[in-house]
Amino acid sequence: MVVGSGDEDVTGKNKAAIHDDVNHHLNARTLAQEAFHFALCAGGILVFYFLFGIQQERITQGKYDGGEKFTYTQALVFFMCVANTIVAWATMSRTARDNVPKPMYMVCSASYLLAMITSNQALQYLPYPTQVLAKSCKPIPVIIFGVLFAHKKYEWKKYFFVVMIVVGVMLFLYKEKKGGQTQQQLGIGEFLLLASLVLDGTTTSIQDRINKKYHRTGQTMMYYMNLYSTFYLTVGLLLTGELMDFIGFVYRHPMVLSDMAILAVSSCGGQYFIFKTIAEFSPLTCSIITTTRKLFTIIISVIFMNHPLTERQIYGTVVVFTGLLLDAYYSKVKPPAQNKPPQRHSHIS
Repeated sequence: MVVGSGDEDVTGKNKAAIHDDVNHHLNARTLAQEAFHFALCAGGILVFYFLFGIQQERITQGKYDGGEKFTYTQALVFFMCVANTIVAWATMSRTARDNVPKPMYMVCSASYLLAMITSNQALQYLPYPTQVLAKSCKPIPVIIFGVLFAHKKYEWKKYFFVVMIVVGVMLFLYKEKKGGQTQQQLGIGEFLLLASLVLDGTTTSIQDRINKKYHRTGQTMMYYMNLYSTFYLTVGLLLTGELMDFIGFVYRHPMVLSDMAILAVSSCGGQYFIFKTIAEFSPLTCSIITTTRKLFTIIISVIFMNHPLTERQIYGTVVVFTGLLLDAYYSKVKPPAQNKPPQRHSHIS
C-alpha cells in the first residue's frame, strides 16, 4: 500500500511527485507479483461476495417465524457499515496518512450509501437474479461519468461492449404475457435499480478523482467512507423510527442477528478486497471483477434459491456476460504508445 505524504494541498509539482511515487511503488512489481495481487483481489471479492449474495437473499427475501419478512433496509446497511468501519480501523496502518479532503469523503460516502440502500430496497420488489443482472450494468455509469467528469477517453470497443450489456439487460427485463405477447414492466424495483446505478457512477467518478490527486490507502478509504455512512444512517434510523421497529423485529426473531453477523463478515471481507483493488488497480477494474462474480451468483440463486429463468432471460444473461468478458479481455490489450509516458491505469481505461 502507498503511504501518503500528509500534505493538505497537492498541486503542480507536488501532484506529479505523488504520481511518481505511486507508480514507482506499484510498477516495481514483477509480472508474477502483479498477477498474484490481481488474483488475490479478484479471488477475495469473488469468495466473500458469493457468501454475501447468498446471505443477503436469505435475509431480504426469506421469511422468519410466523411468515414475517425482514424489511429494515437502513438497519441492515447500518449493521454492515459499522462492521466495515471496525475492520478498516483494525487493519489500517497507524503510520498511514490520508490527505483526501474530508468533504470529498462525505460526498462519496453519501452516494455510496444511497447506492447500497436503493439496491437492497429493490430486493423487496424484484427477484434476486434480476437485481444482480441489473447491477451488472455498473460499467455503464462508470464509463459515462468517467467521460463527463473525469475527462476519460475510451476505445470504440468499450462502447460496443456497453451496447451488448444494455441489449442483454433489455432482453432479461422483458416479461412474457399469456398468449405470447411481451411487455416491459418497469416499476418501483426497476426505478430503485436505476437510481442505484446512477449513484454507483457518482461514487466511482469521485473515487477516480481521489486516485489521481491524493494519497490514501485502501484501508483509509474504506474506513472514512463507512464511518461517514454510519453517521448518516444513525440520523436516518432515528428520524424515520426504523430503529425501534428493527429492535422489535430482533426481539421477535433473535436468529436474525446471527444471519446479519454472517452477512457482516462477508461484507467486511469483500469491502477489504474491493478497496484494495481500487487502490492498487482502478475503480473500473474493480467494477469488472464484481460484475463477473455476479454471473456465478445468478447461477447459484437459480439452482439453490428457486428462481428459474425463462428462455429469453437466459439469452439476455448470456449476452450481458459475453459483453463483460470481452470487455475484460480487450481491456488488457494496451494501445500503441504515442510519445506519452506510461500510465498505470491505461490497460483498463
